[in-house]
Amino acid sequence: MKLKPVIFILLMLFVALQHQAQAKVSVYDLRTELLVNPVGIDVSAPRLGWKLSGDERAIEQTAYHILVASSKDKLDQNIGDLWDSGRQNSNNSIHVIYQGKALKSREEVFWKVKVYTNKGESAWSENAIWTMGLLNYKDWAGRWIGFDRYFPSDSEEEGKLSARYFRKEFNTPKKVKKATAYIMGLGLYELYIDGKKVGDQVLAPSPTDYTKNIKYNVLDVTNFLKEGKHAIGVILGNGRFYAMRQAKPYKVKTFGFPKMQVQVMVIYEDGSSETLKTDDSWKGTSNGPITASNEYDGENYDARKEFKGWANVGFDDKKWLNADYVQEPGGDYEAQLNGNMKVMQDIVPVSIVKKAEGKYIIDFGQNFSGWVKMRVSGTSGSKVTLRFAESLQDNGELFTTNLRDAKATDNYILKGEGTEEWEPRFTYHGFRYVEVSGYPGVASKANFTGRLVYDDMQNVGTFVSSNPLLNQIHKNAWWGIASNYKGMPIDCPQRNERQPWLGDRPVSAYGENFLFDNANFYIKWLEDIRLSQKEDGAIPDVAPAFWRYYSDNISWPGTYLFVADMLYQQTGDLRILQKHYPAMKKWMDYMQSRYIDKDGIITKDSYGDWCFPPVTIEAGRGQIADKKYPSALISSSYYYHLLHTMARFSMLTGNGKDQSYFLDQAAKMRTDFNKKFYNKAGFYGTNSLTDNLLAMYFGLVEDANKEKLANRIVEIVEKENKGHLSTGVIGTQWIMRTLTDMGRVDLAYKIATNKTYPSWGYMVENGATTIWELWNGNTAHPKMNSQNHVMMLGDLLVWFYENLAGIKSKENAFQTIVMKPEMITGLDHVNASYNSLYGKIESNWTKNKSALEWRIAVPANAKAQVYLSAKDLSSVTENNKKLKDNKDIKVLSDDGKKVLIEIGSGIYQFKTKL
Repeated sequence: MKLKPVIFILLMLFVALQHQAQAKVSVYDLRTELLVNPVGIDVSAPRLGWKLSGDERAIEQTAYHILVASSKDKLDQNIGDLWDSGRQNSNNSIHVIYQGKALKSREEVFWKVKVYTNKGESAWSENAIWTMGLLNYKDWAGRWIGFDRYFPSDSEEEGKLSARYFRKEFNTPKKVKKATAYIMGLGLYELYIDGKKVGDQVLAPSPTDYTKNIKYNVLDVTNFLKEGKHAIGVILGNGRFYAMRQAKPYKVKTFGFPKMQVQVMVIYEDGSSETLKTDDSWKGTSNGPITASNEYDGENYDARKEFKGWANVGFDDKKWLNADYVQEPGGDYEAQLNGNMKVMQDIVPVSIVKKAEGKYIIDFGQNFSGWVKMRVSGTSGSKVTLRFAESLQDNGELFTTNLRDAKATDNYILKGEGTEEWEPRFTYHGFRYVEVSGYPGVASKANFTGRLVYDDMQNVGTFVSSNPLLNQIHKNAWWGIASNYKGMPIDCPQRNERQPWLGDRPVSAYGENFLFDNANFYIKWLEDIRLSQKEDGAIPDVAPAFWRYYSDNISWPGTYLFVADMLYQQTGDLRILQKHYPAMKKWMDYMQSRYIDKDGIITKDSYGDWCFPPVTIEAGRGQIADKKYPSALISSSYYYHLLHTMARFSMLTGNGKDQSYFLDQAAKMRTDFNKKFYNKAGFYGTNSLTDNLLAMYFGLVEDANKEKLANRIVEIVEKENKGHLSTGVIGTQWIMRTLTDMGRVDLAYKIATNKTYPSWGYMVENGATTIWELWNGNTAHPKMNSQNHVMMLGDLLVWFYENLAGIKSKENAFQTIVMKPEMITGLDHVNASYNSLYGKIESNWTKNKSALEWRIAVPANAKAQVYLSAKDLSSVTENNKKLKDNKDIKVLSDDGKKVLIEIGSGIYQFKTKL
């Protein structure tokens, strides 16, 4: 049986389990885990992992044996000259840290694993491979080149630069064995060899604060280089490097003009090697067809200015300039381990309507981010203009007021040579509708294709229920999340913002992980946050800090801890906590030393419960939502919760001496919090739903007052809100789980399935295909009114998967799973899955008046604690067999309402008489 190498965190490999007897062997569908390409690993001790599969139940790993070799031949001979782990008695199959010889830059590393289980021993897996990146600064042979100046084709006032084109011819005189390109092209690049683009990445590399760190991409170009002459070409766009708005230096961080450092390492069949590198012998120009590119405003392309064959051998570049040596950006060079952005899906228009003056309005039927690929024929010099918007006015024209001053416009000038096909390179838009003007001839749907662009990551979750509205909300969430993955989690893809606000993602990121394999994406973002921290400990509201917003509050920067906690829970990667613990502690101390008053309360907050809904839809009509209502209750309750988080982190990371420090602070703050904010009438603070939810969820309420507070929360939702929420971005992070933990899952379900304002269903009823920024997004003032946001998802997706489907990790990244779905009146069916690091977990339940049927799949080397709604054991069967007669099932408890059992891996079919 052949198995393909698969990656997780750094490296992962699937292993087929082979029973020593005659057990049938099977393998899961293979997919790439978390890391897109195992080329260019710049970590000295990579983590290895594998998945097991087999038909038998309760498969448990008992030991493993890893071999890591410097060549395929050695590995084929079972020689682990780099590392031979020997047999290690362990059930760990994720994050096994490489402990062999020191690895070198560009080294190819081959490995395989044999697994021992309670069911038998596997054969050696198929070989897997990874390649080391450039581990040292001196490994970069070339120098930075570019043009650190404006050209006549640039527009300094508008923040637009024409693209920079660079080229170089070279020779490979012998047969090439291996060729690897290493590129740092800032802000954005496209790499060509002999006229062909290298790779399918777009908008690469991922954005960072380039004074702190720079991501380089590693690309295998062996198949591009045959023996003989070649040409290499690079196009540079400004991206985030040359900021979109230069006029606000006090707010917007910019880094200079586009520049690059490139080297191609060529190894020949005879063992010799040479390196092509950037220097001042490269030729460059700004006088190309991309006359302007700007993430906010769009791209201008004049096809008449194309250089035919510019990246091919023999092109006449005499009029091009010699490249300048330029100052390096200053940040550390790092291999990009998170996936590049790619065109992940093509979208066909649902309609095209001809308007007056030769204009067309295209409707793609879905709000998304990316761009349009166009086919057009016409005379040279004809200009086609594409304008983008999320919605239409009542008269059928584009509604663009909510874009602020983002022009969101692409312009294409035809060269007039038959059918021309074009799409932009260095911009993207958030849109559903496109206005096309100047199109020669008759435009049809076939001439336009929408291209959905987001970071290359796989879907890992599915959710379908008997409630169509829940299913549509789940779909809208998927589109909103995907649209806002742009090398970092941005707030919105359409207006002149598109910033990685921390406050949008404290719990939303947790829910996102049930849909996408986004661990490396968020690992990268944690590093963005850490590197944005000031020397005194301050963390910004936006990271990377493209906007200079260090407002010092708890709820926005606190996302740093929330996301780290999510990654540890969902992936089991302890090194995340170990790496970031010092910076997190530094920030906690910074806030504590500056903003605790004499009453023990954190007084500093910036945003309050951001964007809470107006009392009625009409009350918010035309009103601007950009209003701040700072809340000491929010900042203090969050700080209390984060103190407990840090206490847990301290024990996990070997900093146990800090635990009492954090717990003592928390105990004092709990007392002070109740003195300050608890009202004897049974509520907290202003008696808002958010204030009360935070006190309940974070455990701030005294036991004697819990019932009274719970009653108050229910009263607000049921009576005052008539079954609706009234929370902004803060309260919405906790509302669904708080109500469920209180025993009022029915109220949570009511909130989730409302179709009237304010609710997710109200958005759907009013045409939303993603998630709005505002609950009243159809009536609010357009100044701050994105129709594609994720911050208002809160904990909804977590609730879908953990509470409705019953898929929740108890320990070690789903090695132990808790399966406890809520059986809600009115919800008859849920079918969900989540592809964990151990394999796919499935929960598929259906109930009627007389019975509950529940199909469960648990991956090998994992187990599940399953809660069955049953009055006694005799009312439950598994595969038509009574539980007491089933050797695969361990009964843990039976309280007369629920039966708690433990099962190992495998597929189970339960049926319970109700």
